[in-house]
Amino acid sequence: MLNSRTLCENLVCRRSISPDDAGCQHFLSEILEPLGFKCEYIHANGVTNLWARRGTSLPLVVFAGHTDVVPPGPIETWDSDPFNPTERNGKLFGRGCADMKSSLAAFICAIERHVTTSSYFKGSIGLMLTSDEEGPATSGTKLIVEMLQKRGETIDFCIIGEPTSEKTLGDTIKNGRRGSLSGHLTVRGIQGHIAYPHLARNPIHDVSPALTELTQTCWDKGNDYFSATSFQISNIHAGTGANNVIPGAVEIDFNFRFSPSSTPESLQLKTESILKKNNLSYSLEWTLSGRSFLTHEGYLTKTVKTAIQKITGIEPQLSTTGGTSDGRFIVDICSELVEFGPINASIHKINEHIDILDLERLTNIYTLILKMLLEE
Repeated sequence: MLNSRTLCENLVCRRSISPDDAGCQHFLSEILEPLGFKCEYIHANGVTNLWARRGTSLPLVVFAGHTDVVPPGPIETWDSDPFNPTERNGKLFGRGCADMKSSLAAFICAIERHVTTSSYFKGSIGLMLTSDEEGPATSGTKLIVEMLQKRGETIDFCIIGEPTSEKTLGDTIKNGRRGSLSGHLTVRGIQGHIAYPHLARNPIHDVSPALTELTQTCWDKGNDYFSATSFQISNIHAGTGANNVIPGAVEIDFNFRFSPSSTPESLQLKTESILKKNNLSYSLEWTLSGRSFLTHEGYLTKTVKTAIQKITGIEPQLSTTGGTSDGRFIVDICSELVEFGPINASIHKINEHIDILDLERLTNIYTLILKMLLEE
């Protein structure tokens, strides 16, 4: 039988900094194919995607995740090489240990256990992997979903292995995510000498009242599952670098993390009305990274909760907090979707790690989920 720690270490050793897969998916497909999986690759813009499926009957249970990781940052600030998994004090350190190569290792071990030990089970098992989750996500899971849509294939249950646990493995399950809408605003003025402001027009001064109103606006109040929509400015840039020049334009980047109580269209309309009310000369470019989505408590959420309770003794809570995930693409072809994985306290940080005991517990939980969905 496969060992989840050994698999995790093998994956962490591969420098799969987004969008480079560094051979992770090929390594995993070599394990899956002898288990009866048909593996299909989609390559686009330097991104590697894998769709693997065993069986043709329903229900189809899919594990989804990503093989890419964020850059480690300055290597000298790590206590050990981020791409040489190292054990210290019962923890395994390395880039991707928590986000999310541990989940991938647990997925594969759970699949092997299920396929090789179950005398009978209904349905099919799928694995959806990309190396473009930590990047722009335009050539990753989105392309796999589009391929499946063209073939008329749908997913009954999907578990994404994102690190959702907060303090203890199993304390949090994500059953939805907020949407993400970004704007790039350019406000035009008239450049001039700072000593002669009557001959110029300062776009920073012009836009300031509008920015104040945008930051103080209540966009919605959220609902039982989602917190209120938030507006945040992430970057402001203006000027020539000289301290005696009134800039001719100011550029502002901002983002909405929105609940289903708002739509991208309603947020855009309200933003534009505030800008127009302030008589600004401006242009505004919008980027929608993903709409909000929610899986209501159903068979999958109950199954995952039960599996977690049986393995850990913990009663998990449902949550929709955090950033976006590839669930925003998968939900278009999936009846029920949840995210569940290891503790997220160290993700994207120096000395990222996972508790070694949690890795085995995670494998046991995924194994039990498969058993409950496909045997009972």
